[in-house]
Amino acid sequence: MRHGRVREPARILVVGGGYVGMYTALRLQKKLRAELRSGAVEIVVVTPDPYMTYQPFLPEAAAGSISPRHVVVSLRSVLEHCHVIVGEVVSVDHAKRTALYTTLASEDEGTGPAPLTYDELVLAPGSVSRTLPVPGLAEFGIGFKTVEEAVGLRNHVIEQLDIASSTRDPAIRDAALTFVFVGGGYAGVEALGELEDMARYAAKYYHNVEPDDLKWILVEAANRILPEVGPEMGEYTIRELRGRNIDVRLETRLESCENRTAVLSDGSRFPTRTVVWTAGVKPSPLLAATDLPLTDRGRLKCTAALAVDGAPHAWGAGDAAAVPDVTSDAPDAQCAPNAQHAVRQARTLADNIAASLRGQSLTDYAHAYVGSVASLGLHKGVAHVYGRKLKGYPAWFMHRVYHLSRVPTVNRKARVLTEWTLSGLFKREIVSLGSLERPRAEFELAAGPVPPEDPSAPPSGHPKGSP
Repeated sequence: MRHGRVREPARILVVGGGYVGMYTALRLQKKLRAELRSGAVEIVVVTPDPYMTYQPFLPEAAAGSISPRHVVVSLRSVLEHCHVIVGEVVSVDHAKRTALYTTLASEDEGTGPAPLTYDELVLAPGSVSRTLPVPGLAEFGIGFKTVEEAVGLRNHVIEQLDIASSTRDPAIRDAALTFVFVGGGYAGVEALGELEDMARYAAKYYHNVEPDDLKWILVEAANRILPEVGPEMGEYTIRELRGRNIDVRLETRLESCENRTAVLSDGSRFPTRTVVWTAGVKPSPLLAATDLPLTDRGRLKCTAALAVDGAPHAWGAGDAAAVPDVTSDAPDAQCAPNAQHAVRQARTLADNIAASLRGQSLTDYAHAYVGSVASLGLHKGVAHVYGRKLKGYPAWFMHRVYHLSRVPTVNRKARVLTEWTLSGLFKREIVSLGSLERPRAEFELAAGPVPPEDPSAPPSGHPKGSP
């Protein structure tokens, strides 16, 4: 009972519609089917986007192997028994069990953030790109965390081929054909591998651009890449990339990218029109706008049962939560903030919320990390799963099989499999639809102000010199 003696449904507020948010709400629908039907419980999901993005497919969406609309899952279609609000939670006062949120209509309404009370809170806002104060990064950098960024990057790369093919200026051509990726983790390596493979294929359709004209540079501050697949597979990946004429620079940082020039810490300078930033993530800024306990890295302090430590009725998982790894012998070990843990944590989290509402005991989250797979382009990949190391085609095939099994809904699985099949039978699509990012540009130009007429010009309809 939230308000005096008036009995209302127990409201479960899920903040975020990513892996944890969607899978938790989806499982709660099943676990609390009877309570939802009787009206004893309601589930409210507040998310900035009306869809969940399956991020492992972003590199293939950027390469054109998968349609962007098949990388996302509509939350309203899968969360039929939840109230989905497309908006953004801006602060949480857990002591008062109240969250303030805005919607797409808030600005027009002029009322400011609206309060939303709750009984149980699932805080899963995910993460945002971790950037550094690199000069020029905000102006010229390109992120790779959302489907919009993936599509935009694909269009951008193809447009650079168009620029290089049409210009007579060698400096402009060189900058257009130079692509710098910062970050040697999954996002950076997979995006670089897929896009290089796509651009190499696309180059054969340009009469004056050869695949070897393209210059690809991977910049990583650590002394290795893809640490998740182990040192041996990481070294193989470096050899594979360098064998494709990709310049891999370890223990190197991006110092500046002002004036369309990438300046590296080793003194190298590369004129470029493309700097892709994939150098890690950090917890959502929303966590700092709550009264919940955080770690020194800004993540929620959680117990092994995925409850926020010291804050009853608050729960956390995924990128935003520091969850103890009970399967590790190392003291103070925490679960890695990756998709593998997030999906499994969501299952335990939903079960524990249902158990808490029913007065039952909670279960600790325990999952041993089974390994990792990474794609490096068509028919290329690396994998380290259950102690076995794979590379080349077998690893690429395992990558596709694993993620096909994990992408939500049968609908998406069928569509992705169909697209993969068709892409194997027909040529790649290399069309750039960059105008999609400004769909009203042409209409605005057509509907713009008409320039004033020249007073010396003859009246309309009368040729110059006629009476």
